[in-house]
Amino acid sequence: SNSSRLSRMSFSGEDGRAAQARPAPGAGGDRPMVTFARRTHSGRYVSYSRDDLDSELANSELAGGGGGFSPDREEFLSYHVHIPVTPDNQPMDPAISARVEEQYVSNSLFTGGFNSVTRAHLMDKVIDSEASHPQMAGSKGSSCAVNGCDGKVMSDERGQDILPCECDFKICAECFGDAVKNAGALCPGCKEPYKATEMEDLVGGGADGGARPTRLSIVRSQKAMTRSQTGDWDHNRWLFETKGTYGYGNAIWPKENDADNGNGGSGGGLGGTDGQPAEFTSKPWRPLTRKLKIPAGILSPYRLLVLIRLAVLGLFLTWRIKHKNEDAMWLWGMSVVCELWFGFSWILDQLPKLCPVNRATDLAVLKDKFETPTPSNPNGRSDLPGLDIYVSTADPEKEPPLTTANTILSILAADYPVEKLSCYVSDDGGALLTFEAMAEAASFANMWVPFCRKHGIEPRNPESYFSLKRDPYKNKVRSDFVKDRRRIKREYDEFKVRINGLPDSIRRRSDAYHAREEIKAMKRQREAALDDAVETVKIAKATWMADGTHWPGTWIQPSAEHTRGDHAGIIQVMLKPPSDDPLYGGDGEEGRPLDFTDIDIRLPMLVYVSREKRPGYDHNKKAGAMNALVRSSAVMSNGPFILNLDCDHYVYNSQAFREGMCFMMDRGGDRIAYVQFPQRFEGIDPSDRYANHNTVFFDVNMRALDGLMGPVYVGTGCLFRRVALYGFDPPRSTEHGGCCSCCFPKKRKIKSTVSSGTSEETRALRMADFDDEEMNMSTFPKRFGNSNFLINSIPIAEFQGRPLADHPGVKNGRPPGALTVPRDLLDASTVAEAISVISCWYEDKTEWGQRVGWIYGSVTEDVVTGYRMHNRGWKSVYCVTKRDAFRGTAPINLTDRLHQVLRWATGSVEIFFSRNNALLASRRMKCLQRIAYLNVGIYPFTSIFLIVYCFLPALSLFSGQFIVKELDVTFLTYLLVITLTLCMLAVLEIKWSGINLEEWWRNEQFWLIGGTSAHLAAVLQGLLKVIAGIEISFTLTSKSGADDENDEYADLYIVKWTSLMIPPIVIMMVNLIAIAVGFSRTIYSEIPQWSKLLGGVFFSFWVLAHLYPFAKGLMGRRGRTPTIVFVWSGLLAITISLLWVAINPPSQNSQIGGSFQFP
Repeated sequence: SNSSRLSRMSFSGEDGRAAQARPAPGAGGDRPMVTFARRTHSGRYVSYSRDDLDSELANSELAGGGGGFSPDREEFLSYHVHIPVTPDNQPMDPAISARVEEQYVSNSLFTGGFNSVTRAHLMDKVIDSEASHPQMAGSKGSSCAVNGCDGKVMSDERGQDILPCECDFKICAECFGDAVKNAGALCPGCKEPYKATEMEDLVGGGADGGARPTRLSIVRSQKAMTRSQTGDWDHNRWLFETKGTYGYGNAIWPKENDADNGNGGSGGGLGGTDGQPAEFTSKPWRPLTRKLKIPAGILSPYRLLVLIRLAVLGLFLTWRIKHKNEDAMWLWGMSVVCELWFGFSWILDQLPKLCPVNRATDLAVLKDKFETPTPSNPNGRSDLPGLDIYVSTADPEKEPPLTTANTILSILAADYPVEKLSCYVSDDGGALLTFEAMAEAASFANMWVPFCRKHGIEPRNPESYFSLKRDPYKNKVRSDFVKDRRRIKREYDEFKVRINGLPDSIRRRSDAYHAREEIKAMKRQREAALDDAVETVKIAKATWMADGTHWPGTWIQPSAEHTRGDHAGIIQVMLKPPSDDPLYGGDGEEGRPLDFTDIDIRLPMLVYVSREKRPGYDHNKKAGAMNALVRSSAVMSNGPFILNLDCDHYVYNSQAFREGMCFMMDRGGDRIAYVQFPQRFEGIDPSDRYANHNTVFFDVNMRALDGLMGPVYVGTGCLFRRVALYGFDPPRSTEHGGCCSCCFPKKRKIKSTVSSGTSEETRALRMADFDDEEMNMSTFPKRFGNSNFLINSIPIAEFQGRPLADHPGVKNGRPPGALTVPRDLLDASTVAEAISVISCWYEDKTEWGQRVGWIYGSVTEDVVTGYRMHNRGWKSVYCVTKRDAFRGTAPINLTDRLHQVLRWATGSVEIFFSRNNALLASRRMKCLQRIAYLNVGIYPFTSIFLIVYCFLPALSLFSGQFIVKELDVTFLTYLLVITLTLCMLAVLEIKWSGINLEEWWRNEQFWLIGGTSAHLAAVLQGLLKVIAGIEISFTLTSKSGADDENDEYADLYIVKWTSLMIPPIVIMMVNLIAIAVGFSRTIYSEIPQWSKLLGGVFFSFWVLAHLYPFAKGLMGRRGRTPTIVFVWSGLLAITISLLWVAINPPSQNSQIGGSFQFP
């Protein structure tokens, strides 16, 4: 059994189902050493430790304390029991013990943190409903029938019991081992001897008696295929076990039907196009991606127009400075300053757009390179690297659990190798509602994911799929699709009802358990008090899980150590790692009423993570939560690539992961830090009133940046290289010059990093922003913390993330077939280490958030994180797929939209006043990329000049003056040329980007709306933070829609007041009144001079046209605005204009138009 090895026996007064760990007092430094202990089903206590020596010292200190054992003490006594190996006492096979351990881990809720016990709570069930998938936590399983044992019977990958005896006596793995060793291999039920006494023999056969590959099967890697005597490669064994052939230059034994397969010798298999094996047909190397340049007929005129407009703008500003308006110097001065800033801002925005590109991927080549049988991969296992996906959520009230559950379902059903995919859900609120919603999603995935694979469903978000307005039966050829779809639709409706009913279910359950606890407490108090008066017992009202235990996270009624800012770290493996080989379903299996014959029913690993939070620690909002996921995933799965998604952004294209991986695995892909996908939104009103689609940014600016060093990181839908997040420099960083290397090459002495004592992994990991120093692995604990698991995973992630070395031009590549070996099984010590790295103290005295992981110090941590990578020399890529990769939601309400823009703009101001300012960038960043990042930090300051310029038309109409002395031909010509070139540039941008004119105009409108409201507030808040040190706090953007079920866009018409609306309202009122005053002045003049109105009224209409969507939003729903509002508005404007004329009557000798008069 497990305890027959050298183990540590721990006795505790806690609940027998809870495994415990405590900080060892002998650990060095401020970081406590976590030892992990758990109780097995059969009652044994087994302890896992990071370091046996330290644990022994800690235990000796406990033992030396003397005194009796108290169940109320947090300490527990430990001692070693060493049972020597004898013929009657043989240790369990490591593969079997690992399987047992993984089954235990997948059914345990791990909690812990700083100065607290690390517990592994074995859960009988995770949700009230029954879990049917064998990978799911709390999945049903038979109990061991041996008296005194409450263990679970071993099960295969299908969840079926493994019964060693023909009498079907149910026995767990530990009791089976005891029966074989100590009871003469007799079955405890029928007392007959077992026919098979080795667990490998039992696991190797499935329910149908045939051999089925499982996790317990011996994986024959290439290392195992060596002769035990000489260590040479065993070709015969390889040929026999893999059905392969000899390599080039050796005799080849083709299959019998390879020469003539009925298709003229052009069949598949190992045969080539002429009947010869594929090894004889030379395959040309094909790239995974290609760059599609913009046609010269569009790009050349576009660049020419930019130069023409730049020259005209310079001449115009020179003319404006030379020709002053002596009659209104104040008006002229303000206008010239604003125009100079607008010209500078336009240059910053336009220069990075000179080199736009488009890109395309070839998924067929990706499949051919990584998933096709080859001599190095004879079984055709996927050689793609692992991928860890992060889904972040923080508040189940503002981010509905149903939305998050649909996002997770779309990830689990994605078209990517199941064994290479892992999904981590970060619940920064620590809510039981989110936890049980994720468990319900894992349970529903048992049917949804195989259904999507069987019928090729797109999109694989059930809510979006069942809401499609197109014909769902188009291109469906399987006869059972209609029946399957109806059943899945019914199951999904029930799933939604369960999710929507979770809040009430949790509340009722907690009330019932609380009442029971109060009754027990009162009974104990009466027994203790005897005849004395008994006071009312007050017990903190806890939130209870489905298995009848306290929820370790945030309670519905907050209590000590159970609030949003004070709770333990939590990790629950909702779906344990799948088997390495496909697991095909059947017809009408239990838990799967649909026919999934020949359909892989495995599910990717799904993990729930809620990092520890304690008072007094700065948890750094979303950036801190993402860094906690980086560390925990590095310990548990260590995928070399990371994709982060917001909880409301789901996978719309099931092959999006493969599209992004094409860039990472292509030649030169090892220098790509991240692949950014465009953000696409659903639920936007057809007119896109507030430019929620933001197509000008995602389809114009981002495509243009892709021609430089790459697009900026925009927070979601981004595929990262893990080592780039760790703060390392890109490979061959010393071979690439700085920002002006293309024009002024500079010879540099490249210090060789190759030395006899430096490993290949160490040479590939460099972290130096301004010098060429070699990395010293001994400094990693100071950068990444003291977790050896985490530090040891770094070179592994770097190696696995390299592209294939299948071409001479591929530098820093890995050999084909290196990632086809299965990954290690999860064990309890690994998850306990993951609990340690998500503790609130782990980042102390490390570089997390400074140069490692997501960067802290800004509300727009995404832009700063991408900037740091580009500053080290990394590149990024913009991946625009034919079918949108991801889709999400955006706030269509005016107030929510303004608050969203305010958060972005405030982050930009913080960037400008920080060390992340592009002016301080390193020489590795190219010049145009530097200008683009400079524009990111400067654009909010345009709001100051924009607001002044929006008031200038009104001031002109009020004063009777204009920004120029005369409306002469020169001024009008400049104005016309500048306007025409702007329109022509917009048309060409529409041509090469694919957007339409309406989207461009909506962007222009909201640029002015946001610039006169949110951007100005962002500048003020940023200045307050820099000067006075006042921190800025933002509320989470609500992802829930309006309550009106009959109107999809009901939220659009809701008017929620905010102070951000004051400046645009004042601008509109002042300009409207100024127009009325101008007309009144002209009408009541004895000699009307209509030319006085021309300049002011034109620019006032320009301002009002841009603010029209804002004014429409203030009116609410069409038809609900009372008519009296418009009547009173008109009367108010007329009254104010007449009052102004009475106070300041028009003079007869002032005119601004010279001799020009309106006819």
